[in-house]
Order: sequence, then structure tokens, then C-alpha cells
Amino acid sequence: MALSKHFLLMKGNFILLLLSVFLTVSLQSQELADGYIQKWKKFYPSKAVRAGFRPSVFHYENRSIAEISKWIQFNEQTLTKLSESNPDIDAIDARLLRVQTQSEVDKWKTLAIHNNNLNIYTKLISRAIPIITKAEYLLASEKSNLICKRYLSIEKLCLAGKENLKKITKNDLKSGIEDLSKILENLNTKSDTTFTSTICADTKNNRLKAISSIKSFIDFIRTVQISAETNTSILGQKEYNRQLSLYTDSELNSKKLAAMALNEIETVKSIMSKISKQYIYETYPDKALSINDSMLIDMALKDMEKDAPLNGTEYLQFWQGLADDAVDFITKNNIATLPKNQTLKIQTAPESAGPAARIGWVASAPPFEPNPITTLNLPSIPETLPKQEQIDFWASFNKPFNRMIVIHELFPGHYMQLKISRETPHPIRLLFPYGIYIEGWATFTEKVLLDAGWQKGEHLTLLAHLRKRLENANRAYTSVQVHCNGWSKEQVMKFSAETSLLAPQFAKSLWGRIKNSPMQLTSYYLGGAQFAELLKSEKERLGNKFELRFFMDTIMKAGPIPINEFYGIFKNSIPQ
Repeated sequence: MALSKHFLLMKGNFILLLLSVFLTVSLQSQELADGYIQKWKKFYPSKAVRAGFRPSVFHYENRSIAEISKWIQFNEQTLTKLSESNPDIDAIDARLLRVQTQSEVDKWKTLAIHNNNLNIYTKLISRAIPIITKAEYLLASEKSNLICKRYLSIEKLCLAGKENLKKITKNDLKSGIEDLSKILENLNTKSDTTFTSTICADTKNNRLKAISSIKSFIDFIRTVQISAETNTSILGQKEYNRQLSLYTDSELNSKKLAAMALNEIETVKSIMSKISKQYIYETYPDKALSINDSMLIDMALKDMEKDAPLNGTEYLQFWQGLADDAVDFITKNNIATLPKNQTLKIQTAPESAGPAARIGWVASAPPFEPNPITTLNLPSIPETLPKQEQIDFWASFNKPFNRMIVIHELFPGHYMQLKISRETPHPIRLLFPYGIYIEGWATFTEKVLLDAGWQKGEHLTLLAHLRKRLENANRAYTSVQVHCNGWSKEQVMKFSAETSLLAPQFAKSLWGRIKNSPMQLTSYYLGGAQFAELLKSEKERLGNKFELRFFMDTIMKAGPIPINEFYGIFKNSIPQ
């Protein structure tokens, strides 16, 4: 009996020792990640606020050459630590952090954006005060004190711009002067009594310093060397390949991407032809349809566009019903575990959003936001515009399209995935997500639900999905063609409308996105294809043991990580 007690005591001590070692390793594994996040918040306080780290509102960006140099050095040191055989960090987090640090070194050292991009200064200067005045979580006295300090931050940013800028483009100069002039106008007309504070007695003097600094900055940028490059928004093949490799964390290049995307376009159009033929024959059985495939698709798409909402009010009501239907379908078909508490708001996009109001967007809650409400801003158009323009607009956002896109945007797409991933214990994955995962997941879920029977027998809904697949491949293909092969806006519009069959509203918005976000545009096609391949692989590996709900839940719970990491995760996972 005594021996048994002694053995149990030793066993208990051994378990405690193991737990102690495990906890020590776990704590150490967080040091590198936590340390990086703290430095990141210090260098990017505005981004940190937008991510939900509200205490960062008490700080603001410093873009002096000394601070930039320290930030580059810190990222290079982090890369060195990550290259060690056993870095103190989760392996997947380490991969994401490596991509993040490489991107920062690339941005501030290789591209040296502080030397040639006026916008990084004007944007920070313009946002310095509004971010405080709009902060509902701050006390009035805190706002007064912070505004007083922000005037000095504006002064420092102007000095940093004068210290760092070596050359800028003509367009950058023009827009920069316009932006800074508007800021000057606002500062000159603002009354100091609005921000009376006993904490900061120098508000008026600090504001005058900010005004003087902006004026001096405007004079300075007029003397900066104008870049000889005619179109700096076009990357060129070498730079495009470098950025694509960095963005995807792979050896993918532009030629391979273009070939893959073009093949996808041809494949999807072939499927669309078959579905269109079925739809036309079933809908118009008495017609003698001795027409080619292209005409069949065109007829079906025109019918799809006719089934459209009449106005924004009808559109909003239609979407609210769609969201409920999607939730019911996922539950009944055991596709995924729905979040317990819904924090979703659906509204019409405000006209003040400008061009973004024409396509809509999901305003996801920041990853560390204490009040995580996600807002779906539906596309909108003023009813004051000509009737035909409104009809054409709503045709692009027809009902079959929305019956498919509700999957992408809400359940189990963006809203659901982002809500679930917020619960991950890996903050690195929330702050520095793998870009291809986000849009790839939302794209992939469209096919998952359609395959499960969503809108079964509705050929036009399936055609809307296939048209979206075409659009995704077209985004990747035209991104390459513009930046590597010099395609013009006219070439992009012609190919997108005639070959890839884009709806007019989406073709119109593509050119700006190609120039401003060429890498992000590839994520819809690449991510969707990678998730589809993962699903195929898991079904083949597990056979009858495959569980769709476990598959979907695992991906969302893991957070936005490189998709090829899931092969190892699933291999070592046991369905619950």
C-alpha cells in the first residue's frame, strides 16, 4: 500500500514536471510572436487601432529615418530568429510571420516607399485628427489632449517627409498638394474652443505649428525631383513575379499563373455552355435552337439579368431573406457548425462611400474589436439617376447572382469564417493572415453548398456561380496581362466582357483594382482552386470516413493560414 502511494506520488510529480515543461515551452513559443506584435503596434498605431487595439489611439506614426531604420533592423533580426532550426514559435505562425517580416523589409528597404511615395505622409496627416474626433470610446478630455498632441505629430510627419522624400510622380505631386491644401483649409477654419482642455494648454500654438509645417511641406514637395517613370503603377514582369512569390509564399510566376487562369476560363465556359443548353431547352422547348454555344450562353445570361430587383429597398429585403435561408440550409445539411451568436448587420451601402457603393463590401469587425459587429454593405445606386442606368445596374446584381453570392459573403463565407477565426489563440494569424485563404475560402464555399443541393435544379443560380468563377480567373489573367504584357484599359474591358463574360458593373470596376491591388486579385482564383484540391484529396484519403462538417470546421477554426498546411493538420486530426 505504501509502495503504491509512493509510486502515485512520483507519478504525480512527474506529470507536474511535464506540465511545467509544456507551459514553459508554450510561453516561450509566444515570446517571438508577442514581441513582434508589440513592435508592430508601436510602428503602426493607426493600423493597430483599426485592428481593435484601442490603447494604440494614444500614439501616432513616426516616419523619421531613425524610426524606419530601427523598424527595418527589427524585422531583419526577426527573420534571422525565424531561420533558426527551432525558433520559439508555432511552425505555422512562424511561416506567416516570416512572410510578414519579408514584406516589411521589402516595403521599407527594397522599395523604400518613404523615399518615393508622398501618399504615405499625406494620408497620415489627413487622418491624424479625424481618428480622434470619431473615436466614441474616448472621453471629451482625452480627445482634447490627443488632438493637441496630434498637431505635433503632423509637424513631425511634415519634417519626416522633407527628410525622406527623394522623388515623386507628377500625379503624386498633384494629389498631394490637393490633399494638403484641404487639410490646411480645415485647420484654418477650425475653432480652438471646440477642443478646450485643461490638460493641454498649447492647443492653439500646436495647431499653428501644424499649419506652418504643412505650408512648408507643400513648398518642399514642389522642389522634389519628378520621377521619370511614365506609369509607376505598372510593375513589369520581373517585379510582378517577385511580388507574386512573396504574396503566395511560393515559386509561382506570372507565366504559370496566366496559363492556369486561361485554362480555367476555357474550362468554365465549356461547363456554362452545357448548363445554358439545358436551361434553354427546358425553358423554351418549342424554339428551334440551331444556334452556337456562345449564343446559348448569352441567352441564358440575359434571362438571368432580367430576374433583378427594382430598387434598393427590394434588394435589402431580398438579402435579409437569403441570409436566413442560407443558415437553415447549412444546419439541415450538417455542412458546418454555425456561430452561436450572430453579430451581422445588413444595410445598403451609403452613397458617401463613392465607387465602392456600386459593388458593395463586407465591413468585417476588426480581429481584436471589443464590439465585433460585421456589416454587409449592399451595392447601391441613387434613384435620381436615369431609369435605364438603374435597370442596367440592378441587372448586374440579379437575384440568381445573389442566391449564390450570399454563400460567398455570409454563410459559410466571409462573415462566418472571420467570426469563427476570431476565436483562434494565434494572434499572428489574425493580424497577418495568409491573403489567398480569405477570398479563396469564400470562393470555395460557393461550390460546396451548390454541390450539397443549394438551389438544386436552378440552372441560372449555377450559371451565376460559373460566371463568378470566370470572373475570378479573369481577375488573375488580366492582372498578369496588364503588369507583365502592357495591356491597356480597353484591352482589359474587351477581354473581360467578350471572353470572360463579365457583367458590365464588374468590368467597369476592374481596371482600378488591377492597378492598385494586382496580387490580391489573384487570391480568388488561386485560393478557390487550392481549397478545391484539398477537399478532393481529403475525400480520396478518407473515403467513407470523410465528414464535411469536420472538414469545414477545422479550416475555419485554424484561422487564415497557408492552405497547403492543412494537409498535415488533417493527417494528424481525428474527427470529433
